[in-house]
Amino acid sequence: MTSPKIGSPARGSQSGRPIMVALDMLGRRGALRVLWELRSGPLTFRALQTACDSNPGSLNTRLKELRTLEIVEHDAGGYRLTRHGIGLIRALRPLQTWADEWAADQDAADPT
Repeated sequence: MTSPKIGSPARGSQSGRPIMVALDMLGRRGALRVLWELRSGPLTFRALQTACDSNPGSLNTRLKELRTLEIVEHDAGGYRLTRHGIGLIRALRPLQTWADEWAADQDAADPT
């Protein structure tokens, strides 16, 4: 599977439109988990690997893709979200609110 890139075909779309590339990236195994673990601040590779419960190869692949898209960056303090990554976390908050409400309604409707 090739790394997603704006302007290049993405999973589910040949257009390469930014929204389709973003959805392709977010749908890849472990990508959302990496973002979730970095939401509170930087982590070293080992700390991120432990937090994500991921094997090094898969984590390396996701980090490379997220760095290429400028969602995650790496410096002496470890891996961290870029301003685009922070913006993505902010953009996902309404989806989290919706999911919480949806789950509560599912629990309320379950008779067991």
